[in-house]
Amino acid sequence: MPDEPVALQLTHDLTTGRAQSVADEVNNVVFNLADLRVSYGSYQAIRQVSLTIAKNEITAFIGPSGCGKSTLLRSFNRMNDLIPGARVEGLLAYHGIDIYGPDVDPIEVRRRIGMVFQKPNVFPKSIYDNVAYGPRVNHIKANMDDLVEECLTKAALWDEVKDDLKKSAYALSGGQQQRLVIARCIAVRPEVILMDEPCASLDPIATAKIEDLMRQLALEYTIIIVTHNMQQAARVSDRTAFFTAELDEDGIRHGRLVEYGPTRQIFSAPQDKRTEDYISGRFG
Repeated sequence: MPDEPVALQLTHDLTTGRAQSVADEVNNVVFNLADLRVSYGSYQAIRQVSLTIAKNEITAFIGPSGCGKSTLLRSFNRMNDLIPGARVEGLLAYHGIDIYGPDVDPIEVRRRIGMVFQKPNVFPKSIYDNVAYGPRVNHIKANMDDLVEECLTKAALWDEVKDDLKKSAYALSGGQQQRLVIARCIAVRPEVILMDEPCASLDPIATAKIEDLMRQLALEYTIIIVTHNMQQAARVSDRTAFFTAELDEDGIRHGRLVEYGPTRQIFSAPQDKRTEDYISGRFG
């Protein structure tokens, strides 16, 4: 095992998790969750989540507000570590390596598992410098001009901004800013992109562009998206997980995974009545 905590090598050289990592590669599994629980202090926000997420698929998390979808999403790249009192228990393995293990560097986790938030969080810099920021900070050796063009092209933004790369990112429309954030995310060469309601603040035309972009990006990346838009989940995702919030014996709400499976099956023939009730609009 290496002396420094630089885990998450794609060659899976860590002794811990090596056998499981090989098995996961054969089965095309990127994430394996087993009895995952996330708490804030004494409050357990989400409990008993077990599922696997496959490579180059789009997985959608749906469910009513307060059921823990975003909390779970932030667990995939350890963003909850930044919240005082947050605690993750159970297993969340990435290529067979427990990302909450003592030898795992959370900074490296966040490089390999990028995140796009609900509101475009562009930096107060030029379009060019927004994309180049991550590679520079991470000392990625590349021709920066070529890398910026490549990422903006992958984000379906290059043709719109190629003559204005020195312009402030704030001059872009909301939809363009969100695509710029995606370009910035993929510039550090992640494998996974997490998206927390990426279209919630966008108009229908910009939303359609982001959805088209997600389908293209899934050819190279694994994508997990939280969305309140069930039509969006049905349009773009390969698999869907439905969560709900249940009251315990003390009347406290906890998020729980109800059903997970291929999107077509979840929307056309759900196995759990709670899923059917939510999709049909009877609650939520």
